[in-house]
Order: sequence, then structure tokens, then C-alpha cells
Amino acid sequence: MIAPPADWVARGPRNPNAPLLITAELPDDVLAWADALRREHYPPERNRLRAHVTLFHALPPSVEEELVDLLGALARTAPPQARFAGVMKLGNGTAIAIESPEMVALHAAIAERMHGLMTRQDAQPLRLHVTIQNKVTSQAARALQEDLRPRLPATSFRFRGFGLYAWEEGLWRPLRVISFHR
Repeated sequence: MIAPPADWVARGPRNPNAPLLITAELPDDVLAWADALRREHYPPERNRLRAHVTLFHALPPSVEEELVDLLGALARTAPPQARFAGVMKLGNGTAIAIESPEMVALHAAIAERMHGLMTRQDAQPLRLHVTIQNKVTSQAARALQEDLRPRLPATSFRFRGFGLYAWEEGLWRPLRVISFHR
């Protein structure tokens, strides 16, 4: 697994009130490629995270044990297949869209279990993606989209697991990765 940059990992005592994030963990080669794009195109003063695919942004910390059990049960399957599905416009940014009906179904199972506990953002329909640029001018975003569209690799891969993190004042505290069975 590629280690995250040390400057985005929360240190010191854990904040017990920090919301929980769930990610779909990318395989190392895809993560390295996407993270290189992110480092190249994301404004450096704002790029505090490695490339990632967020499934849920802010679940209550009180459900951590239940989430670990649920993610463990859902991970008892083969790793979900996925593929890059094109360049996604984010207004003032750019992402790589990901198509994965299997991961969308797993997300729906988590959302059903967390019903009533999700933020408005997490209750929106899931659009799997990796953000590689954000908080730039719309002109810069369009330029990258035009440049990237014809050279986006036709890559298929399998997600390697779920990542569980605590969000602590803009930093992520890795809690665990729950791997899919191979």
C-alpha cells in the first residue's frame, strides 16, 4: 500500500467526536497514477490528501464499531471490478469518473444501514470518482479536461478494500483498511 503523505495524517490523541469517512481503496498502481496526476494539477497549497475515492464523507463516530462489522461482512466478497469512465467536470476542478456497479451496490447497502445518520452530501446519489484538480479557475479546469480526455487510459481494476478514516480538522486519521477477499 502506498503510504499517505505525512502532512495529511492526523497526529496526537484521537478526537473521539471526529466524523468518519469511508473510501473505496484503489490498487497501488492505480493509486500511484492518480496521485501523480493530483500532485501535478491540484493547487499545492490545498492538496493535503492523496488521491482517493470517497464513499461517505461524514458518518457519526458513534457508529464506528457497527461500520467495522458491516464493512467486514461486505468485504467477504471478491474485490469489485471498476474502470475509468472518462473525465468528470467539477465546476472549478476535474475528476476521473469511475464505473463500478458492484461498488455502487455495496455503497447502497452501507447507506441503507446508515439511513437517518447521513449528511445531505452523503445521501446524494453516488458518483464514483477521483478528484485530481479542484479550486482552480474554470478556464484551468476546462484546459485540463480537454488535455486529459484523449489520453485517459482505458484502465480496468478491482478495488482492494474499504478505508475507514476519522476527519480531524482537515486531516485524516487512518483507522483501518478492510480488504476484500481475493
